[in-house]
Amino acid sequence: MTAYPKSAPLDRSTAGPLDSTELRHEAPFIDLGSIRVPAIDSIAVKLEVEEATGKPIAVTLDTGDWSIQLQAFAAPRSEGVWLEVKDQLAGSISAQGGIVEERIGSLGAELVAKLPVTNESGQQIGTRLARFVGVDGPRWFLRGVISGAALTDPKAAADADDLIRSVVVHRDEVPMPPKDLLPIVIPGQSTFVPLV
Repeated sequence: MTAYPKSAPLDRSTAGPLDSTELRHEAPFIDLGSIRVPAIDSIAVKLEVEEATGKPIAVTLDTGDWSIQLQAFAAPRSEGVWLEVKDQLAGSISAQGGIVEERIGSLGAELVAKLPVTNESGQQIGTRLARFVGVDGPRWFLRGVISGAALTDPKAAADADDLIRSVVVHRDEVPMPPKDLLPIVIPGQSTFVPLV
């Protein structure tokens, strides 16, 4: 099995996205379990919930002009996951008829994809653009999917990267298989599950 190197900005441990153990200031954050996002009035925080289970599976930060969908996953301590996931994602998008461009951005290796949009009968009715970014941290990796004006407007793109860098990822000591989604919690709800 191929071991992938970690993919992250060289200053990740000081400029973010930070691990919860690296946080050195008490900025106001919204604690969503594995993902903590800055409390900013102009950004709506939405949770995407899996219909079958009712469990939150992604956090979306929405400015109105652009948005970022965030997910954090378990990763080994010494190996990276994002480069492998990026290659799998590129293959999957291409197989669905999408167009993928790989490039290096301010957060490292990323994909810009033109994804096919289909109607209910499966007929392609257009395309939509998305930018996939990933950062390997200590025992986790954070994936972001950026859409909207941040794909075409350089200032919005820089703001999106800054917002991703302001995220804090928390992974507890519970062992998890690599690439498993780290739990997202609705604020105010405990992760404690009583034993019956």
